[in-house]
Amino acid sequence: MKVSLESEKVILVPYMKEHVPKYHQWMQDPDLLQATGSEPLTLDQEYQMHLSWTLDPLKQTFIVLDKDLIVGEFIHGDPHVEAMVGDVNIYMNDLDDSQMAEIEIMIAEPKSRGKGLGKKAVLMMMNFAVENFGIHSFRVKIGESNEASLNLFRKLGFKESSYSEIFKEVTLELPISKPNCEELLQLVGKMVTHS
Repeated sequence: MKVSLESEKVILVPYMKEHVPKYHQWMQDPDLLQATGSEPLTLDQEYQMHLSWTLDPLKQTFIVLDKDLIVGEFIHGDPHVEAMVGDVNIYMNDLDDSQMAEIEIMIAEPKSRGKGLGKKAVLMMMNFAVENFGIHSFRVKIGESNEASLNLFRKLGFKESSYSEIFKEVTLELPISKPNCEELLQLVGKMVTHS
Protein backbone atom coordinates (compact mmCIF):
# COMPACT_ATOMS: atom_id res chain seq x y z
CA MET A 1 0.00 0.00 0.00
CA LYS A 2 1.29 3.44 -0.91
CA VAL A 3 1.36 6.35 1.52
CA SER A 4 -1.35 8.82 2.48
CA LEU A 5 -0.49 12.38 3.47
CA GLU A 6 -2.55 14.19 6.11
CA SER A 7 -2.61 17.88 6.99
CA GLU A 8 -5.01 20.05 8.95
CA LYS A 9 -7.67 20.34 6.20
CA VAL A 10 -6.64 17.89 3.48
CA ILE A 11 -5.73 14.23 3.16
CA LEU A 12 -4.07 12.90 0.01
CA VAL A 13 -4.71 9.21 -0.60
CA PRO A 14 -3.47 6.99 -3.43
CA TYR A 15 -5.79 6.80 -6.45
CA MET A 16 -7.69 3.51 -5.92
CA LYS A 17 -10.10 1.64 -8.15
CA GLU A 18 -12.91 2.56 -5.72
CA HIS A 19 -12.37 6.22 -6.72
CA VAL A 20 -12.86 5.62 -10.45
CA PRO A 21 -16.70 5.84 -10.65
CA LYS A 22 -16.80 9.24 -8.92
CA TYR A 23 -13.79 10.46 -10.90
CA HIS A 24 -15.54 9.33 -14.09
CA GLN A 25 -18.68 11.21 -13.03
CA TRP A 26 -16.62 14.41 -12.56
CA MET A 27 -15.07 14.02 -15.99
CA GLN A 28 -18.49 14.18 -17.67
CA ASP A 29 -18.57 17.92 -16.86
CA PRO A 30 -17.64 19.92 -20.01
CA ASP A 31 -16.11 22.71 -17.90
CA LEU A 32 -13.80 20.27 -16.07
CA LEU A 33 -12.85 18.62 -19.36
CA GLN A 34 -11.90 22.00 -20.78
CA ALA A 35 -10.04 23.14 -17.64
CA THR A 36 -8.02 19.91 -17.51
CA GLY A 37 -7.51 19.56 -21.26
CA SER A 38 -9.10 16.09 -21.10
CA GLU A 39 -11.22 14.05 -23.47
CA PRO A 40 -14.35 12.23 -22.23
CA LEU A 41 -13.75 8.53 -21.54
CA THR A 42 -16.07 5.60 -20.99
CA LEU A 43 -16.09 4.09 -17.50
CA ASP A 44 -14.10 1.13 -18.88
CA GLN A 45 -11.49 3.48 -20.35
CA GLU A 46 -11.33 5.35 -17.00
CA TYR A 47 -10.52 2.05 -15.21
CA GLN A 48 -7.80 1.36 -17.80
CA MET A 49 -6.41 4.88 -17.33
CA HIS A 50 -6.41 4.38 -13.54
CA LEU A 51 -4.41 1.18 -13.94
CA SER A 52 -1.87 2.77 -16.29
CA TRP A 53 -1.41 5.77 -13.96
CA THR A 54 -0.90 3.63 -10.86
CA LEU A 55 1.66 1.40 -12.61
CA ASP A 56 3.67 4.21 -14.22
CA PRO A 57 6.78 5.01 -12.11
CA LEU A 58 6.97 8.48 -13.71
CA LYS A 59 3.53 9.50 -12.39
CA GLN A 60 2.23 10.04 -8.89
CA THR A 61 -1.47 10.63 -8.32
CA PHE A 62 -3.28 11.35 -5.09
CA ILE A 63 -6.99 11.83 -4.58
CA VAL A 64 -7.70 14.96 -2.55
CA LEU A 65 -9.98 14.37 0.45
CA ASP A 66 -11.66 17.19 2.38
CA LYS A 67 -11.17 16.20 6.03
CA ASP A 68 -14.48 17.84 6.96
CA LEU A 69 -16.33 15.36 4.71
CA ILE A 70 -14.82 12.15 6.10
CA VAL A 71 -17.42 9.98 7.78
CA GLY A 72 -16.00 8.62 11.04
CA GLU A 73 -12.22 8.40 11.46
CA PHE A 74 -9.67 8.49 8.67
CA ILE A 75 -8.30 4.98 8.05
CA HIS A 76 -5.22 4.66 5.84
CA GLY A 77 -6.00 2.23 3.02
CA ASP A 78 -9.71 3.06 2.91
CA PRO A 79 -10.73 5.08 -0.17
CA HIS A 80 -13.07 7.48 1.73
CA VAL A 81 -14.99 8.16 -1.50
CA GLU A 82 -17.47 10.30 0.45
CA ALA A 83 -14.74 12.92 1.02
CA MET A 84 -13.29 12.98 -2.54
CA VAL A 85 -13.06 16.52 -3.89
CA GLY A 86 -10.32 16.31 -6.55
CA ASP A 87 -6.88 15.04 -7.45
CA VAL A 88 -3.27 16.19 -7.60
CA ASN A 89 -0.66 14.70 -9.93
CA ILE A 90 2.98 14.94 -10.84
CA TYR A 91 4.51 13.73 -14.08
CA MET A 92 8.27 13.21 -14.17
CA ASN A 93 8.50 12.91 -17.93
CA ASP A 94 10.99 15.63 -18.94
CA LEU A 95 13.59 13.71 -20.96
CA ASP A 96 16.14 16.50 -20.49
CA ASP A 97 15.66 16.78 -16.72
CA SER A 98 14.56 13.79 -14.63
CA GLN A 99 14.24 16.05 -11.57
CA MET A 100 11.64 18.31 -13.20
CA ALA A 101 8.02 17.46 -12.43
CA GLU A 102 4.89 18.76 -14.07
CA ILE A 103 2.20 19.25 -11.43
CA GLU A 104 -1.58 19.41 -11.83
CA ILE A 105 -4.42 20.06 -9.42
CA MET A 106 -8.17 19.67 -9.87
CA ILE A 107 -10.78 20.49 -7.25
CA ALA A 108 -13.79 18.98 -9.00
CA GLU A 109 -16.43 19.50 -6.33
CA PRO A 110 -17.80 23.06 -6.65
CA LYS A 111 -18.67 23.23 -2.92
CA SER A 112 -15.02 22.56 -2.06
CA ARG A 113 -13.52 25.32 -4.21
CA GLY A 114 -12.27 28.51 -2.63
CA LYS A 115 -11.47 26.82 0.69
CA GLY A 116 -7.70 26.56 0.19
CA LEU A 117 -7.82 22.80 -0.40
CA GLY A 118 -6.17 23.04 -3.83
CA LYS A 119 -3.32 25.19 -2.52
CA LYS A 120 -2.72 22.85 0.40
CA ALA A 121 -2.83 19.76 -1.86
CA VAL A 122 -0.30 21.33 -4.26
CA LEU A 123 2.06 22.25 -1.40
CA MET A 124 1.78 18.75 0.08
CA MET A 125 2.46 17.13 -3.31
CA MET A 126 5.44 19.41 -3.96
CA ASN A 127 6.90 18.57 -0.55
CA PHE A 128 6.32 14.85 -1.20
CA ALA A 129 7.99 15.10 -4.63
CA VAL A 130 11.05 16.94 -3.29
CA GLU A 131 11.52 14.47 -0.42
CA ASN A 132 10.77 11.23 -2.29
CA PHE A 133 11.87 11.88 -5.88
CA GLY A 134 14.52 14.59 -5.47
CA ILE A 135 12.50 17.00 -7.62
CA HIS A 136 14.24 20.37 -7.94
CA SER A 137 11.89 22.15 -10.33
CA PHE A 138 8.15 22.20 -10.99
CA ARG A 139 6.21 23.12 -14.11
CA VAL A 140 2.51 23.71 -14.73
CA LYS A 141 0.68 24.08 -18.03
CA ILE A 142 -2.59 25.95 -17.64
CA GLY A 143 -5.18 27.07 -20.16
CA GLU A 144 -5.15 30.86 -20.46
CA SER A 145 -8.81 31.07 -19.41
CA ASN A 146 -8.25 29.14 -16.15
CA GLU A 147 -7.70 32.21 -13.96
CA ALA A 148 -8.14 30.35 -10.66
CA SER A 149 -5.26 27.97 -11.41
CA LEU A 150 -3.05 30.70 -12.87
CA ASN A 151 -3.58 32.82 -9.74
CA LEU A 152 -2.91 29.87 -7.41
CA PHE A 153 0.42 28.99 -8.98
CA ARG A 154 1.54 32.62 -9.34
CA LYS A 155 0.84 33.15 -5.63
CA LEU A 156 3.04 30.12 -4.91
CA GLY A 157 5.92 31.81 -6.75
CA PHE A 158 5.67 30.14 -10.17
CA LYS A 159 6.85 32.39 -13.02
CA GLU A 160 5.73 32.31 -16.65
CA SER A 161 8.28 30.55 -18.85
CA SER A 162 6.35 30.23 -22.12
CA TYR A 163 3.03 30.59 -23.88
CA SER A 164 1.56 28.33 -26.56
CA GLU A 165 -0.58 30.25 -29.03
CA ILE A 166 -1.73 26.95 -30.57
CA PHE A 167 -2.96 25.45 -27.27
CA LYS A 168 -3.79 28.81 -25.63
CA GLU A 169 -1.76 27.56 -22.69
CA VAL A 170 0.59 29.28 -20.23
CA THR A 171 3.60 27.38 -18.83
CA LEU A 172 4.82 28.45 -15.40
CA GLU A 173 7.88 27.11 -13.56
CA LEU A 174 9.28 27.15 -10.04
CA PRO A 175 12.83 26.04 -9.29
CA ILE A 176 13.30 24.65 -5.77
CA SER A 177 16.30 26.01 -3.89
CA LYS A 178 17.27 25.46 -0.26
CA PRO A 179 15.58 28.71 0.92
CA ASN A 180 12.31 28.12 -0.93
CA CYS A 181 12.38 24.44 0.09
CA GLU A 182 12.38 25.60 3.73
CA GLU A 183 9.57 28.03 2.91
CA LEU A 184 7.66 25.16 1.26
CA LEU A 185 7.95 23.13 4.48
CA GLN A 186 6.61 26.08 6.49
CA LEU A 187 3.69 26.55 4.09
CA VAL A 188 2.82 22.86 4.24
CA GLY A 189 2.73 23.01 8.03
CA LYS A 190 2.21 19.86 10.04
CA MET A 191 1.90 16.89 7.73
CA VAL A 192 1.61 13.26 8.79
CA THR A 193 2.60 10.42 6.45
CA HIS A 194 0.60 7.21 6.84
CA SER A 195 2.06 4.00 5.42
